[in-house]
Amino acid sequence: MPLVSTGELVEQARAAGHGVAAFNVITLEHAEAIALGAERAGTPAILQISENAVRFHGGRLSAIAAATAAVAHASPARLALHLDHVTDVELLRAAHPEGFGSVMFDASKLAYGENVKATADAVRWGHERGMWIEAELGEVGGKEGEAPLDAHAPGVRTDPAEAAAYVADTGVDALAVAVGSTHAMTERTASLDHELIASLAAAVPVPLVLHGSSGVPDAEIRRAIASGMVKINVGTALNTAFTGEVRAYLKGDSKGVDPRKYLVPAREAMAGTVAGFLGLLKPPREDGR
Repeated sequence: MPLVSTGELVEQARAAGHGVAAFNVITLEHAEAIALGAERAGTPAILQISENAVRFHGGRLSAIAAATAAVAHASPARLALHLDHVTDVELLRAAHPEGFGSVMFDASKLAYGENVKATADAVRWGHERGMWIEAELGEVGGKEGEAPLDAHAPGVRTDPAEAAAYVADTGVDALAVAVGSTHAMTERTASLDHELIASLAAAVPVPLVLHGSSGVPDAEIRRAIASGMVKINVGTALNTAFTGEVRAYLKGDSKGVDPRKYLVPAREAMAGTVAGFLGLLKPPREDGR
């Protein structure tokens, strides 16, 4: 199926009052698992490649982008291609020629004024090419190379008034906000500030994005969507499922050398994780399930 735009999936989810999940792609197996999970769930999904993943592939975007797009085209599921957590302007500019319809431009580490200017420039560039641009305000934290962040520390979370001004000044299409989650959590113990989510949803006209959703329990995700969250980003949960299966296989076969023997169950575990998260985002049925 042809790629669907991230903006289309997000706006459809927002209008229907549910969420849409974006899953991080690192390897071909990740992309295949996300597509398979979306097919099983009967739900759209976003395949996103981060700047860190591009760095893992030697700083070259083309190969992993082409492979991920090929997986999406071969799938009957409605899938979008998104470039995530981009800080490098050159990588931002490489996105459009490689088929990405959307980018998360991350200037959150800059001082507020510099963040606004850099993000407004990125938005202007993207909109001229029909691209949907997401940005971040606040400190979600937890990404590779960052110091550990207390998601409950004063000043970390996104301020609704500042968020409203930021969206107005930058023209972004969606806003990732800090509401109690962090990246790279391997246990689902995060507690979100749902009152803040509702305040942010009321303050800004664009969809809200939850980063670090791997560490958020099911009930908290459902409640966050009810409070106004729309795009739900998941990465570490897939890696946890993948690595768990690889470890289990190699523990039982210390002499095996064929990677397909452990990549098949690893891919299957990720697909199950994807389908599980996608099931959370569907509107509840009349029987409450």
